[in-house]
Amino acid sequence: MTPRLIVFDFDGTLVDSQRVIIDCMSGAFAHHDLPVPTPDAIRRSVGLALEYAIASLLPDPDDRDLAVRVAGAYRERAYAVRESGSYDEPLFEGVRETIAALDQPEIWLGIATGKNRRGLLHSLEVHGLHHHFTTLKTADDGPSKPHPEILQQAMDETGVAPENTVMIGDTTYDMLLAQNAGAQGIGVSWGYHGTEELSANGASRIVQSFSELLDALSESARKE
Repeated sequence: MTPRLIVFDFDGTLVDSQRVIIDCMSGAFAHHDLPVPTPDAIRRSVGLALEYAIASLLPDPDDRDLAVRVAGAYRERAYAVRESGSYDEPLFEGVRETIAALDQPEIWLGIATGKNRRGLLHSLEVHGLHHHFTTLKTADDGPSKPHPEILQQAMDETGVAPENTVMIGDTTYDMLLAQNAGAQGIGVSWGYHGTEELSANGASRIVQSFSELLDALSESARKE
């Protein structure tokens, strides 16, 4: 297959946002006098839309009203951290060079993330990456991963078929999203879910670095 639409997850794939996510999630749970989840549990929830991530961490995952209230506290804390200038989401090594290399006339680049649009746009602006991406799909645009809708929207916007679409991410939610949308999923080893899990949930390949990702995408194009 020739990749024409390359869609990246954001948290855990392009940026290492675990510190700020753990801080905001811990603060939101503490604000509501709830048991604070472990850092590992919080990392495993990254990638889901916020209310779904929080629900997965609650003592009663079916308490949707509580999940919404905790999500409100999380957003307030995240906004305050952004305003303070201490919102730390460093790019993983090789991101900037890889995105620049893939930004070609025959390729569309996109993002599909569990972040809301406001948070994503802030991060892209901080890193100066916004201009590389044609389509941005967030938790504001459709159901949480692994439901395929946000990836299907990206394909519809760019006119690219599923067989020419690649979803790149660090979680099982990303791999299942790709699978559910009929696209190829490539897993990265440096994120928040283990590589064995990624393979078991549909990853066609696991890459260890962004340079290896470029090689994998080039291989796919040559095989057509």
